[in-house]
Formats: sequence, structure tokens, C-alpha cells
Amino acid sequence: MARSRAAFGFTPRELRTLRALKTPVGVQRALDAMRYHDADTAWSPRRVLRARTAHCLEAAIFAAAALRVLGFPPLLLDLEAERDTDHVIAVYRRRGHWGAIAKSNYSGLRYREPIHRTLRELALSYFDDYWNLRGERTMRRYSRPVNLARFDRAHPDWMTTERDVWFIAEHLCEIPHTRLLPPAVARHLTRTDPRSFAAGLLGHSLKG
Repeated sequence: MARSRAAFGFTPRELRTLRALKTPVGVQRALDAMRYHDADTAWSPRRVLRARTAHCLEAAIFAAAALRVLGFPPLLLDLEAERDTDHVIAVYRRRGHWGAIAKSNYSGLRYREPIHRTLRELALSYFDDYWNLRGERTMRRYSRPVNLARFDRAHPDWMTTERDVWFIAEHLCEIPHTRLLPPAVARHLTRTDPRSFAAGLLGHSLKG
């Protein structure tokens, strides 16, 4: 059976759960229903599906796998920051426009509708909501999309393994990233305003 039509190692029950999500919006809703956890882990989609909790990297990998089951390429994009952590999102394309699925400890860094003509547009849609706990706007670069199918040969069980999948995160760190703004511009950015700061922390969890 061709890989695109296979079960990707998921059980029939797991496949039914993923197929029931139906659309990218359904995948995002599944992630929104999961608790955010702040742990030094890199769980596979199977482990996320079982535990019903994830942080941004695990959620993006889960979303990419779910999109693959639904017939989309399993694409990730890395948003790189200074004085802050990176944010990883699963991206998809509909009618020539890009959208994204994501989970974050910050309310503004999640789903994006497929309305963006380019990946730069999509990345920039996260800029105003991307700040650290000092209120500094920290997003600086974005990567090209990474198709996780590239790992099928070296790590054929990446979607279902019980081991951590740190090799995906390591690859995202190693690939080139495109700068979003010149350093001179970055030096004069203002901090986020108090209301946006408060809104972005809605549901924020420092632990667990």
C-alpha cells in the first residue's frame, strides 16, 4: 500500500479519531481542548493523542500528522525569536493561501485562517502577539516549511513512537531562517501595551 494511503502506524481507533477531525479547524479545536503543559519533552502524535496534553512543538507535530491523515502534506514552520523561545506551527494551504494550526501558552499565537498569500505574510501575522514576559516584541525570523515526510525513511515511526522525537526540533534549529526586519528597525520596537499583554496571557500557565 502506498505510504499516502497507509495507516502511518496508527491503530484503527487512532485513525478514526484523527479522521473525525475532518478539517484543519477541527485539528485546531482538538488542540484547544487539550491542556498546555510546560515540560522538556518531544512527544510523538500518538503520545499527544493518548495524554491529551501538549506544548507548542508537540502540538505542531501532532497537527502535521493529523493533517497528513486528512490528505494534506505534514508541514511545519519555525518562528525564531530573540530573548524568547521559538514557536513552531503546522502550516497548510487552501486555494493558494496559507493558514496555520498551533498551540501556545499565549492566546494570540494559535490558529490562522488560510488567507495569507505568502509564508512571510503568515509569519508576520504572529508578530504583534509575539512578545516575552517583559513585553518586548521578540520575533525575528521564520524558516521554510519542513515536510515531515522527510523523516519517513530514517524514523518511520515518528508519528507513533514512544520515544521523544527531538530530531525534528533539531532539524528546525539547523535549517536557514529568513529575517523579517532589519536590526536597525528591531532596535526601535516598542513594547506591547498593557491591554494586549493581559489579553495574551489569558489562560497562561507557568507550570504544567
